[in-house]
Amino acid sequence: MGYYDDHYEPNGQTRRKRRSGSFVSALVGAILGGLLVLMSIPTLSRWDVLPYEVVPPQGGEEEREGENGAPPIQQSVSVDVTTAVTKAIDQASDAVVGVVNIQAAGFWSQGGEAGVGSGVIYKKAGGRAFVVTNHHVVENASQLEVSLKDGTRVPAKLLGSDVLMDLAVLEIDAKHVKKVAQFGNSDTVKLGEPVIAIGNPLGLQFAGSVTQGIISGTNRTVEVDLDQDGTPDWNAEVLQTDAAINPGNSGGALVNMKGQVIGINSMKIAQEAVEGIGFSIPINAAIPIISDLEKYGQVRRPYMGVELRSLSDIPSYHLKATLHLPSNVTEGVAVIQVVPMSPAAQAGLQQFDVIVALDGEKVRNVLDLRKYLYTKKSVGEQMEVTFYRDGKKRTITMKLAPESY
Repeated sequence: MGYYDDHYEPNGQTRRKRRSGSFVSALVGAILGGLLVLMSIPTLSRWDVLPYEVVPPQGGEEEREGENGAPPIQQSVSVDVTTAVTKAIDQASDAVVGVVNIQAAGFWSQGGEAGVGSGVIYKKAGGRAFVVTNHHVVENASQLEVSLKDGTRVPAKLLGSDVLMDLAVLEIDAKHVKKVAQFGNSDTVKLGEPVIAIGNPLGLQFAGSVTQGIISGTNRTVEVDLDQDGTPDWNAEVLQTDAAINPGNSGGALVNMKGQVIGINSMKIAQEAVEGIGFSIPINAAIPIISDLEKYGQVRRPYMGVELRSLSDIPSYHLKATLHLPSNVTEGVAVIQVVPMSPAAQAGLQQFDVIVALDGEKVRNVLDLRKYLYTKKSVGEQMEVTFYRDGKKRTITMKLAPESY
């Protein structure tokens, strides 16, 4: 009949069996057809199946097709990279030199090179060239040499050094010098401004090394213990940067993007958990010190002629029993000794007087007094001193003399 189900057909075969035979025939036909199609397609190369254009490598090497089917030839490509950073380095790097500290042999030492730091050539005049570096770079040297950028080493003469500001000035023959540094204005430096440190980290084998960073802080104050007695002797105002400053960078240049020196690298916090904190002496603060060292061999600071001690370092018993201070006076500076014929002696200051103000500016400790005296006053100026004597408040005026008075 015309309809079949799973029951027996007249010839004894089921409908399912007939369907199975039809499926096998169709599958075999499809396979044979596919093979015939594939045999009729020409062979494809690796280039025929790429749906995009092949572009030669960029940035350094370029492929050029070889002759007579030879493999491609790699050709070098020269790239000239010029940025504000490279221009600034070109402007300043030739003026940054190495400073070699040579010490004579002693009973406990063999002598020779005691250390290497950095320096900056800042001036040429009268056949001489002048180099600024750090005091601790040249300290205790019996002989000094300056290593120029081309490796030439020339003898250097120490003109003067200042432990308080950690600065020193050297003199060399100008015939060896091709370029001097240009000083910038450290007072206009902005937080986050990009800067470059140039120097000789770890010695002359890494001479002229360059690191880049930013200004991390302006007008930072760092306590300095000059005599290593555990008590700060000076508050150094510095620029803070995260540009890497390592041993040997001391005395080198901190440079802005114009290639101008805005600081002389000096200190680095070297603690296990602290990285990226370097300090530089602002060039505006350094310039008057450099000028004095070049001209006089020392810094001409105002001089009072007193030995002082902060009240915070004096036992409370002596505040009343010895100094006879009112109970409300807890800050100031006690006069421990007065140098005869000094400005302080001539003005009438005496032992155990307690200074509490200079020109009306409050003085809390010895650091405050030194800071005001050295940064706000000049040799020959008058200064009003407010102090306590035997419990009574008094005021005198003294004329400041040079420190070498």
